[in-house]
This record gives sequence, C-alpha cells and structure tokens, in this order.
Amino acid sequence: MHLPVRIKLSVMMFLQFAIWGSWFVTTSTYLQAVGFDGLQIGAAYSTMNWGAIIAPIVAGAFADRFFQAQKVMGVLHLVGAGLLWWISSITEPGAFFWALLTYAICYMPTLGLANAISFHQMRDPAQDFPGIRVMGTLGWIAVGVAVGTAAPHIFGKSIEPTNLPLKLGAALSVLLGVYAFFLPSTPPANAGTRPTLAQALGLETLAYMKDRSFAIFTIGSALVCIPLSFYYSFANVFLNETGMTGTAGKMALGQVSELLFLLLIPMLFARWGVKKMLLIGMAAWTLRYVLFAFGDNGTLVALLYGGIILHGICFDFFFVTGQLYVDRVVPRAQRAAAQGFIHVVTYGVGQLIGSWAAGAVVNRYTLATDAGTQHLWQVIWLIPAVMAFVVMALFMVFFRDPPVPPSASARP
Repeated sequence: MHLPVRIKLSVMMFLQFAIWGSWFVTTSTYLQAVGFDGLQIGAAYSTMNWGAIIAPIVAGAFADRFFQAQKVMGVLHLVGAGLLWWISSITEPGAFFWALLTYAICYMPTLGLANAISFHQMRDPAQDFPGIRVMGTLGWIAVGVAVGTAAPHIFGKSIEPTNLPLKLGAALSVLLGVYAFFLPSTPPANAGTRPTLAQALGLETLAYMKDRSFAIFTIGSALVCIPLSFYYSFANVFLNETGMTGTAGKMALGQVSELLFLLLIPMLFARWGVKKMLLIGMAAWTLRYVLFAFGDNGTLVALLYGGIILHGICFDFFFVTGQLYVDRVVPRAQRAAAQGFIHVVTYGVGQLIGSWAAGAVVNRYTLATDAGTQHLWQVIWLIPAVMAFVVMALFMVFFRDPPVPPSASARP
C-alpha cells in the first residue's frame, strides 16, 4: 500500500473511534448528573446496540448498491455531528433516547464503511489492516486522555459530568465528515443488485447453527455480551463515585492494554487455539467485575486499575478471537456475511439486552439518602460476574475446538 493512502486511512480510523470514545465513556456520568436513573441510562446506551442491528440494512441500502462508501460515510458523519450537538442540549429522558437512537443509526454503519474503504485499498488485508485498525484504538486513547486528563487543567474542573464530551464528539464528526470526501474512491460493491433483509443481516449464517460448536459459540457470544454491557454503561459512573479523578483518561489504560494484547493474538491463537482463548476472555470479564466489586479508591485502588487494565484480555481474547474463529470455520464466500451476523448477535442483540439489564440492576440497587443517591456497587458488580462465570462454565463443557487447517492455502 502506498504511504499517502496508508496515512489517509490511518487518520480516518483515528477520527472514527475518537468520535465514539469522546462521549461514550462519560455519558453515563453526565446523565446521572442531570437526573437520569439507572433504567434511563441503560436505555440510552442501548441505542448503540439498536444501531448495530440496523447498520447492515443502512449500509446495504446505500453504500453496497448506489453510492461510493466514502461519500455515504461523509454524509452520515455530518448528519451525526448535528445530532450530537442537539443531543448535548437534551435533558429529558424520552427525547434523549430517540435523538441518540437516530444518531446511532447514523454512526454505527460508518464502522463497517471504514473497514470497507480500508479493505478496498489493500492488496493483502491480513498484512495491512491491523496497522490501520490500531489507529482507531489510539484515537480512543487520545480522546480519553483529552477528556479525563487535559480538560480539567483547561477548564479548572472535570468535564465528565457535563455535555462538553458530546460537543467534542460533534466537532470531531464534522471534521471526519468533511475529511471523508477526500478519502480514496470506494465504489458500491453490489451495484445493480438488491440484497434481501436476511442477506443484509447475515441470517444465511444460521445454516451453520447445525454445527453444535458454532451454535454454542453464537449463543455463548450473545449471552456473555449481556454482562459485558455493565462495564460499558456504568464503569465511568462507578469509578467517579469511588473518588477517582481523571477517570476517562485512566480508563484509556484499557485501550493501551488492548493494543498490547492485540499484538500477541496471532502467536497465542496458534499456540492455544479458539477454546482456550475464548475461555480466558470470559474468565477475564468475571475477574474484572470481582475486582470492581471489592476495590476502592483507597488501599485497594490497585483492584480498580486491575479491572481497567484487564480490558485488553476481555476485548481481544473474546471479540478478536471470535472473528478469527468465524474466519476459520466458514467458507470464504460466506465469511463477510458470517462476520456481519456475529456483529449483530454480539454488539446488537447481546449488548442490547445487557444495556437494559444493567440499567435495571443499577436501579434496583440504588438507595436514596439525605446526601443524594447511593449505589450498592459491590452487589451490582457481582451480578455480571456470576453471569459471565455461568456462561464460561457452559462454554467450557459444550464447545469443541475446530480442526486446525493444515495450511492457509488449504482453506475453502
């Protein structure tokens, strides 16, 4: 890949995830500050999961059939910028939910579009894509440090309980929206065709559910994403309530860990195989929640940092290994559809249920006191810990490793 193209794609990926990271981590803290309860916060976070379910339909309707992917991406980010700025002024739960849902329908398809634009320019995606994708993680880290560490020095106080992260996301969306029109041309891959709804959602992959291990993997992926959502929805609220300062910046340590483990995945995958990798990932989620349950911002603050830093194992060993597993067991012609299906199952269905469940649990264990609301965080974190452990135990019993192909060239 030519260096100018690599630079363009790297900047695109950096901004793509900086937009998401700018507001996603801290919005729960902001919503609590303006009076949202646990259910309302969980509902707000579920909008991104609805967006993940709808994203393949949007991409299939426009970028795959009629318009160049970079132009669709540009329009979606510009519309999203206006929506995020408007959302930053909304403090009524119902209106906030519907406005954020509309934004999610704009943003989530751009994740797939960013990948499609990248792959179209690559001769060897397996070799070239990791170096491009890692820039997205760096974007998330950079904006986390900016919101959690740099901003308090600029404004004299934390901006995490404010709407400024949402406005920052809007500004970054404008930047990428304009920049997208200068990205390399990526023509529609299926011009002149009309994919069915089942094809858009990758539902043809359901045929592989006849294989017990693939069925266990799919169901287990959906189930384990339920406890996963507790972290994404409420970790920032929890860490701020413990008294931790610069929380968003410190949570970016999780993405630093993600970067490091991402580099180890190829070696560990070849040595340990699918089952051990997935089990380690599930065990890491269980351990993370136990550390949060018993940690504090005093003598046991190391437990909180441990829970944050475990993100690399939690994310890479589960999500990345899952993608590699699908790539191994599904024939080449169906791999794109299968990856889309698993994305809908995990980021969509599983985390959608999890967002609502997390909100309900937090609501159930919130007490009203004279000093305000108090959360029983130990109980709250032990619930997803038990959930993740049960899924891990079932997965350990029923899942079987797929056979290792004799060579890459022998793959179907």
